[in-house]
Amino acid sequence: MSLIELKNIARTYYIGGQVPVYALRGVDLTIESGEFVAITGPSGSGKSTLMAVLGLLDKADQGEYLLLGKKISDLNESHFARLRNRFFGFVFQTFNLLPKLNVTDNVMLPFIYAGEDTSEKRKKALENLMKIGLGDRLHHRPNELSGGQQQRAALGRALANDPLVILADEPTGNLDSQSSKEIMELLKQLNEQGNTIIMVTHEHDVAEWASRVLTLHDGKIIRDDKKQGQQRAKTREFTFDEKEKGEHGYWSGLKNYCYEAYLSIVNNKLRSFLSILGVMIGVAAVIAMLALGTGAKKSMEETLSSLGTNLLMVRVQRQEHGVSQGSQGATRFNFVDLEALKGLTSVDYVVPYVSGRAQVVFQSRNWNTSVTGTSVDYPNLRNVQIDTGRFFTRAEANSRAKVVIIGQTVARELFGEENPVGQWIRANRISFNVIGILPKQGAAGWRNLDDQIIMPIKTAMYRLIGEDYINYFEIKVGEVADMQPVTNSIVNEIMRLHRMPESERQRIDIINMVEIQAAASALISTLSYLLGAVAAVSLLVGGIGIMNIMLVMVMERTHEIGLRKALGAQRRDILIQFLIEAVLICLFGGTVGILFGSFVSWILSAFANWNIFISPGSVVLAFTFSVLVGLVFGLWPAWRASKLLPIVALRYE
Repeated sequence: MSLIELKNIARTYYIGGQVPVYALRGVDLTIESGEFVAITGPSGSGKSTLMAVLGLLDKADQGEYLLLGKKISDLNESHFARLRNRFFGFVFQTFNLLPKLNVTDNVMLPFIYAGEDTSEKRKKALENLMKIGLGDRLHHRPNELSGGQQQRAALGRALANDPLVILADEPTGNLDSQSSKEIMELLKQLNEQGNTIIMVTHEHDVAEWASRVLTLHDGKIIRDDKKQGQQRAKTREFTFDEKEKGEHGYWSGLKNYCYEAYLSIVNNKLRSFLSILGVMIGVAAVIAMLALGTGAKKSMEETLSSLGTNLLMVRVQRQEHGVSQGSQGATRFNFVDLEALKGLTSVDYVVPYVSGRAQVVFQSRNWNTSVTGTSVDYPNLRNVQIDTGRFFTRAEANSRAKVVIIGQTVARELFGEENPVGQWIRANRISFNVIGILPKQGAAGWRNLDDQIIMPIKTAMYRLIGEDYINYFEIKVGEVADMQPVTNSIVNEIMRLHRMPESERQRIDIINMVEIQAAASALISTLSYLLGAVAAVSLLVGGIGIMNIMLVMVMERTHEIGLRKALGAQRRDILIQFLIEAVLICLFGGTVGILFGSFVSWILSAFANWNIFISPGSVVLAFTFSVLVGLVFGLWPAWRASKLLPIVALRYE
């Protein structure tokens, strides 16, 4: 049984997609195991094409290819890749050593795609390097070797997976005479040890080393000279096997892909930096924008919670010449209204309010602040806990006691670090005893709840402000479902008490705080999504940049892709490798972006006094999105790389 048999093989190329070039025309060839075959002929005769077809780097347009008696012409690219890895070792004229890998890593490349435990073969590959004189160059990179040493390293790589056939394409083309002789002696020794050698050369003295010389002209074999008296080397036994990669092969390959992706990033620092920078800016923007939006949402929620829950605000509008006059009209709330509203069904608390402004003074300090008169139910309605001091009692409220509870801002401006509780302040020249400090509440609309003083409503009305009516009520309803029925009851009760005609029903203004809170929360959520979307666009732009750089990378590394396919890489191997590079860039960029975004958020919080909150969810989202960007935008360049034909990639300049 012959090792290789070609029957009526033809291969045609098209220049510009139209002009045919007949590289091979009906080639019939049989190669026995252990032969040393030289293929010669003038330029354009089809030598390299025949070599590519023999090594399964290219596929014939017609004819049959039999390997160990098995027809393989109809096999797909994946099968060809496995056969190239197991049966063929390639030695190229231009060496084709990867510049970012040292000699050992270059020689071990075929094992990445072997799909089996190759520990024994790796040991043998290192032994071969010692034998061919590279024992002291194992950790050197190709640019640190001479031409002869580089070709020896390429020969060591061809031998690594213990192939049956060594294909040498002009192996001495770039070498001096002494290096050429050394390489040919090595090939001759390998042939004597049982390897089949198929060599392309245009040099007659190099062809003389072979036991059989084929001469091509215009795509046809015109001479087949076998030297008399030369014995063919002993035959090596090989088993034809089409097994898929095992689990060991996948894990080993993945580890190598990650390592080579890392080397690619490190060895192309500027390109990698620009790619990482694009992702970093996008991720940092996502982190900062989401932190800003989440912080604003939390701040709003805290402010709204300080207003209480299930609240209705009740006031009466007076129209005069079409202009709203608030509660300054003829219909004015009083304490009769207060008691009537307390008696309504489903009402928990009714709190009255009067408001004004006053100049408050403590010793040499003074501050202009708002004055709020209210009832003892204020802390229950607003869910306010007095941590320092206390709230006024019902007895103090009924007796118009001159007591106040002050806000955080007032306490700071008048007392600094001193405890205000028990001190006396003057408001509009009237002395009041400070009995408590309100907790920090922040702003509520146009009002700063920390910049106010609170006192009993009758004290405010009759001692300080000088009013005899209530400005408005806040009413707490037991259940959200009862908000609308209670609203209707309030309107009806006020109209009854003040004998208002039906035409004035619209003057009673009742604001549902639940609806306001829901609307505010929805607005802040929308703002958060908007900020996140803006940041995502930044990350998207970074992803497009990665895709462009990866496409350029594919073009730059086309020759490398061809080499890897010649060594047995399948399409999925190339696809996975380039995807890992894209994802690794995004992982670096995402990690740095998270740190940078957190730093920017801290800067905004420290110097702009913005409420910032970085949630774990936003970090996970940004990190996940950065990985997805690597996958999505790296997929197209990786797919293009995987689709390249080995021979086309190897011939790419």
